[in-house]
Amino acid sequence: MDELKGFLRQAGQEFLNAAGEAAMGAAKDVVGSVINEIFIKKEADTKRVLPSIKNMRVLGENNTGLGQYAEVQDYETLLNNCLTNGSLFEDPLFPASNESLMFSRRPDRHVEWLRPHEIAENPQFFVEGYSRFDVQQGELGDCWLLAATANLTQESSLFFRVIPPEQSFQENYAGIFHFRFWQYGKWVDVIIDDRLPTYRGDLLYMHSAEKNEFWSALLEKAYAKLHGSYEALKGGTTCEAMEDFTGGVSEWYDLKEAPDNLFSILQKSSERNSMMGCSLEADPNVTEAETPQGLIRGHAYSITKVCMIDIVTPNRQGKIPMIRMRNPWGNEAEWNGPWSDSSPEWRYIPEEQKQEIGLTFDRDGEFWMSFQDFLTHFDRVEICHLSPESFSQKAADEHQQSGKRKWEMSMYEGEWTPGVTAGGCRNFLDTFWHNPQYIITLVDADEEDEEGQCTVIVALMQKNRRSKRNQGMECLTIGFAIYSLSDHDLANRPQGINFFKYKSSVGRSPHFINTREVCARFKLPPGHYLIVPSTFDPNEEGEFLIRVFSEAQNNMEENDDHVGYADKTDSLYCLKITPGFPIPKPMDTQKESLRRLFDSIAGQDQEVDWMELKRILDHSMRDDLPKPVMFNRSNAFETQAGSGSVPENPCGLLSLLCGPFLKGTPFEDQVGMNDQSNKRLIEEGPAVILDETHGFSKDVCRSMVAMLDADKSGKLGFEEFEALLSDIAKWKAIFKTYDTENCGRISGFQLREALQSAGYHLNNRVLNVLGHRYGSRDGKIAFDDFIMCAVRIKTYIEIFRERDAEKNETATFTLEEWIERTIYS
Repeated sequence: MDELKGFLRQAGQEFLNAAGEAAMGAAKDVVGSVINEIFIKKEADTKRVLPSIKNMRVLGENNTGLGQYAEVQDYETLLNNCLTNGSLFEDPLFPASNESLMFSRRPDRHVEWLRPHEIAENPQFFVEGYSRFDVQQGELGDCWLLAATANLTQESSLFFRVIPPEQSFQENYAGIFHFRFWQYGKWVDVIIDDRLPTYRGDLLYMHSAEKNEFWSALLEKAYAKLHGSYEALKGGTTCEAMEDFTGGVSEWYDLKEAPDNLFSILQKSSERNSMMGCSLEADPNVTEAETPQGLIRGHAYSITKVCMIDIVTPNRQGKIPMIRMRNPWGNEAEWNGPWSDSSPEWRYIPEEQKQEIGLTFDRDGEFWMSFQDFLTHFDRVEICHLSPESFSQKAADEHQQSGKRKWEMSMYEGEWTPGVTAGGCRNFLDTFWHNPQYIITLVDADEEDEEGQCTVIVALMQKNRRSKRNQGMECLTIGFAIYSLSDHDLANRPQGINFFKYKSSVGRSPHFINTREVCARFKLPPGHYLIVPSTFDPNEEGEFLIRVFSEAQNNMEENDDHVGYADKTDSLYCLKITPGFPIPKPMDTQKESLRRLFDSIAGQDQEVDWMELKRILDHSMRDDLPKPVMFNRSNAFETQAGSGSVPENPCGLLSLLCGPFLKGTPFEDQVGMNDQSNKRLIEEGPAVILDETHGFSKDVCRSMVAMLDADKSGKLGFEEFEALLSDIAKWKAIFKTYDTENCGRISGFQLREALQSAGYHLNNRVLNVLGHRYGSRDGKIAFDDFIMCAVRIKTYIEIFRERDAEKNETATFTLEEWIERTIYS
């Protein structure tokens, strides 16, 4: 029976994972009770914490908001523990096992995890310093990461911010290392052990030209841990890794449509220590095919220098635009055209110029080419501009003293919540305005701009998609639009549908594309601008980071509503929403009948509790509650006239869950698989209930009582009861106005307007929380959930206002007071 019990639990869980969010809770309750009833004994579920960014410690922060099962790893603590115990560190969050290598399949050979001293004699973290030649590609398709790593070696301040230099295999060695990466506005410390994947004693992935040098292999392992596995690093852009190494912002250009001033852009970027890479389009038929000129298709190259070089020929002299780049393979696979190693063109370059640019002709993967050949033979160039937070304070001071300029940056985090703030692109006008909105103010034009305009780079980045590839989650298709704002427009927070209906954008992202980041450069006159980031389609869920870089200072703010009560002059306030709005009748005219109703329910104590309130509301508002929604096997939502339910027969549900797994086994009779009714369930499958309503929930009724229960008795007197019904009547009238289909549900996109009509201003953060808490899978808000939203909002605002004596939106509570006030409500 224990064997069957474990089998049933596993089978049931697999079914539940595929059954849909709403049905899951109900089914778990039924299955759990049935299994426990049949087998009596209850086993505890085990949970495994998957490695992710949430397991890392954010630098400079003690409380990182980690989940219940997450473990905060502190490098110094773990190092000291290992040194004290005389042990070598083994990372439990990124184990030396196949799951750290791949998530889609098992490796095709036996992979052995070895420490550096088991791979090479006299292992070193650095051998004679570090350079771009320490970065050699292995079997993993992460040349984009290698190209960025090679670029990182060009700037020591950036290099040592990512790779702390005090680490070694000699002093205080305990098999533990750490690296720092920028992730969505924060620097995170990633801790690893030094067990590396090998095959027949050789490193499988990134390695150094020196067999006993290991900084690059350990860096790659830390980056793999950040994203969940080595396989998660397959395929990417150099921009992505360069941003994670620097906290900068990246832009890219299609070289077949390059702007006329591209060389100037590259040269200025090089002067500002920007990191750059380039690539050729891949051959669809041949992996990493080589061109006749020696270039590798689908391969990422590092750009290590951009400059004008003096050239002297017998007939004339001048300057020629040149680019130096490097193949991360670090071998003889180099450009063999003009200006390649030892080509005759170099005889026209003066010797002092050769020394100034550090010209060498080694077979090390590095080569020069003219800018014109660069445009002809490459397809894409990527630039990572460094942000103010790319440098430590010391490095930033040195950067400024050297006369180098830096970008000004503003940044905001946000999210798209289906049915609330995931409005899709401008093609979906009715919902587009629900997307998050941001205002940037450009005050001063660029210093050297003759037209008095401002250079602006807008970058929209979606968060945490690569680390969730093992869950089947790929990048969303994202983009943004920019609109000019007048002083009059600034009064509207947020901008409504009419603004976008009659206003054209002044800029937009080049494409809506499914990459981690979308970035574009603009030239705009000083003024106010609205940026609207969005997914292409509505109702796609995701988190994002939006950054604005400019040469002169910019000011950025979220264009959103404040939280609080609405002004009674507000155009959406309930009594002025539209002509003919169904205004509730004054309660005074119904007081006598209301009193009789109250007396009949309240009894001798002359008070009603939540159960009595539920009886009143269920009876009086039975026609307003939503009809059940069925979720059929084709993922289509259907509203049912009658009420559906989870099968009443527990064995029927158990047969449904376990039927496919138990056919032909001795257990099929024990769970009733051979009953005719159960056979039909197994063959046809049930219609799963998404939302099934049996009147107002006890949680709603209790919250209603708590909202007006001043003495916390759990009951309402007549005056409190009267005030409650007055509120409910108002909220019901508002809900009916937005429930145009008379189905007992409204769209989540209407929640902001409906609650504003009820007298409450809310911003996107609060609306997103309400959408997650009260929205259904199809993005709808049911009538009773809308009432619950209104009750909770009113209650919490009143709790806060009681303590906001100075009306400055600040209130003070002791922990006891806060728990007492909020837990009851």
